[in-house]
Parts: sequence; C-alpha cells; structure tokens
Amino acid sequence: MIGSKPSSQAAANAVLDEYEVVVAGGGPVGLMLAGELALAGVGVAVLERRPDQALAGSRASGLRARTLEELEQRGIADRFLARAQLHPLVMFGGSVLDISDLPTRHPYTVAIFQNEIERLLAEWVAEGSVPILYDHEVTGFAQDDDRVEVRLADGRTLRAGWLVGCDGGRSSIRHTAGIPFPGWEATRSNLIAEAEMTDPPAQELRHDEAGVHAIGRTGEENQVRVVVTERQLNANDQPTLEDVSERLIEVFGTDYAIRNPTWISRFTDATRHADTYRAGRVLIAGDAAHIHYPAGGQGLSLGLGDAVNLGWKLAQVVRGASSDDLLDTYTRERHPVAARVLRHTMAQTALQRRDSRVQALVEVVSEIATLDEPRHRIAGLMSGLDIHYPLGDGHPLLGRRMPDLDLTTAEGPRRVSQLLRAGRPVLLELDEREFGDLASRTDRVKRVRARYDGDWTLPIVGSVEAPGAVLIRPDGYVAWTGSTARPA
Repeated sequence: MIGSKPSSQAAANAVLDEYEVVVAGGGPVGLMLAGELALAGVGVAVLERRPDQALAGSRASGLRARTLEELEQRGIADRFLARAQLHPLVMFGGSVLDISDLPTRHPYTVAIFQNEIERLLAEWVAEGSVPILYDHEVTGFAQDDDRVEVRLADGRTLRAGWLVGCDGGRSSIRHTAGIPFPGWEATRSNLIAEAEMTDPPAQELRHDEAGVHAIGRTGEENQVRVVVTERQLNANDQPTLEDVSERLIEVFGTDYAIRNPTWISRFTDATRHADTYRAGRVLIAGDAAHIHYPAGGQGLSLGLGDAVNLGWKLAQVVRGASSDDLLDTYTRERHPVAARVLRHTMAQTALQRRDSRVQALVEVVSEIATLDEPRHRIAGLMSGLDIHYPLGDGHPLLGRRMPDLDLTTAEGPRRVSQLLRAGRPVLLELDEREFGDLASRTDRVKRVRARYDGDWTLPIVGSVEAPGAVLIRPDGYVAWTGSTARPA
C-alpha cells in the first residue's frame, strides 16, 4: 500500500479536515511529538481511538535523566517533578546502581506512571492549540507523492501531508505501511494488576526460576500494583483476577485477599524492532517502532526520545526549510539507540530468572556493575545521557547532548535549556570571534553570545576542551562546534 494513490472512492467520502501532520495515537509519544510540531508552527492533529484521555490503570512508569532534560528544554519538567518521586538509582540485573554523580541537573529516575504523564503532556499540547480528536480510530490509509489520506472507523477520511504512527506495539500504521518488524518471539509472560488487598505489604520483591514477582502500594489505601511471572508462557489477552490470585499464592503463600481490580493485563518478553522508521510519507515512533520487556523501565523514555528527534526534522520538512532526506536521519540516529536498549533489556530479562546457575551469574555481574567505570557506563545508557548520534568526527560534543550550563549573557544569567524553549537551533558563541556566517544561513537560528568559565563534563567521556562556539539542534544535540584555537 506504500505509494498507492488515494482512491476516487476515498475522495468521495466526507473529508473531515486537512492537516500538515496527523499523529495516530494519543499516548505519551504521540502527545510529545504533537507538542514538538506545534512549537515549530506545524498544523498537527492527534487521533486517539479512546473516547477520552482516561486510561485504565497506571500502565508504564519511570522517566530517565535525558528525558527530564528534554522536558526542561521545553520548560515543562517541573510539572512532572512536582508529581513524582525521585530515586538516585537505576536497577540492572540484581544490582542497584547509584547515579547521583551523573553530570546532569537530573541525576535520578523519576517514578511517575503513564496515566499522569499523559495527562500532563495533554495539558501542554492543549496550550499549543493542538486538536486531540478522541474516538477517532484509524483503519487504513493511502499515500501518494503529495499527501496521505487517512481512513477512520466511521468511514470518513482525513487528509495530511504526513502521517506518524504512535499507535503501539501492534501498530496498524506500521502494518499497513508494510514495514517489517523482525525480532524474538516471547519466552515468558507476566500478569500485571492494580487492585485492593487486605493489609498488603509495603513492598515485596522476589525472584525464582520463572522470573520476577513484585507487590507495591500505589499510595491509595489498600491499593496495590502487582506483577507476577507466570510459570508457563501464556499469550491470552484476557487474564482474570483468579489467574493473579493463583500465582500470588504460589509465590507468596497468600493472595492477601486481592479484590476489586481496576486493571489486569498480560505482557511478554517478545522483542521486535522495525527495519526502518519511515515508508514514504508515513513514519513510526515509540512502541510502533520497537517493543521489549520492561526490565529497567526504559520504554517510555525511549519513545519520547523518538518524538523529540523526529519533531524538529519533520517540522523543517513541512516548512520547506529542508528536503525530506532529512527524515532519513531519523531512522539512522534512533535505530541504533533502540537496538542497544533492546539488547540490554533482553540481558536483564535473562538475569531475572533465578535458578542456582543464573544466580551465580547475577552475583558476578553485580560485583562488576558496581565498580565505578562499569557503573558509569551502565548508568549512562539507562539514563539516556550517553546517546551519541553519528554527526562526524571532531570535538567530543559532536552528536552528544549539550550540557545544561549556567551561562552569562548580555540579558543576564541563562541556562542552555532556557535558550531551547522555542524549539529553534541555537548558535552559542563563547569567545570573541565572529561565527555570524553560520547564523546567517537561516533566520531560524537563535544567536547567543555568552560566557562560561566552568568545566565541560560529559557522561562517560569525562572532561572535554571548551569549544569556541556550539550549534545546538532543537532537540538539544550538538551539530557543530567552533575550535577554541585562535586563527593564525
């Protein structure tokens, strides 16, 4: 169906509206992408098949340091921090790793659930006047060289210049676009539930030969969140409270009189990764592009990183400031990032199965992981702070996230994150030389003269030489540096 032309029958259907970009899926990734596009002045709409923003259960959880930096760049990080618990650690296998010494303003993991993340992102998107069209289920699309016609479940059609599928691991957008989704089949399944218990424990965490089992309070009286690994792989999508109860009794010796569930679901360790994130005028992001077992809690941040990377690039293309070749760099940059996360989640999943042989491996890995250099490397990966896009050789900053430095400017003290609030590239000039030729290439580059006398420290890399100038992309990554060397 890729490249097929919109049919005359589709043209005859009632056309709702035409947008520059349509985002299919109103979860965290779709909302983040819509916010990024709106910030750049793109006409975007979000299509969500749910009747409203309400989400059954709290769903996924956790935001990583790099994601918080990206939210800081848009001026909304405090909204999330005010609703969350902060933990200066990450889990890897059987190890608890301290990350409080990471060179970032956010050296911690944020415990916040998906339903709250969606609510806060929906508020931000609404401030940008982005329509979130609930009860709008996409059933298909057709595209040609100029546009995409998106078909809805009620028979109507919506036209767009571009379509982005943020519609989850079973993405109909990815399937219709014909994007291959290879990977590894499931070997285990877990039950997850939110329900009431009589006198529940404050927290329980156990491992056995099947995997991990946990009980934790949600903050509401007698309300708990339960995750148990099943003894045998089960792909049935309709788990029951009885299933959860039986497994709790097997593991903990009691089900704590579990009752009144608000949400029960099942997930597996199936791991898949799309070959490409683009097919013509159709792109995919988040779980539509990659799925994995939630070991380490990296899924939400990985998907939000996709949205931030894609947003400014798609906006550039829509505005005509760049050719659509720029969109090919989206796959080129984000695919290796996801591949590495998938590899690490599979490793962590294997370490959760604790027979005596695996326990020996866990103990050896734990001894190594807590040493400073391995700890920094693992923490850098799990926090997202070590991402390095292939933007060429040269200064170590190239392709890495720009540190959120405290700068001195003519307008007073500024943080780098504050300079990125408008979602525009920033040329930061840090010595007396003129780099105006770079800024003059487009009126969309914000030019800032500043002074910074502190150390330049990057995760894993360590201290680096101060550059004379830095061109920062809208997503906060460094695209170019000017040498500190003085011209002869």
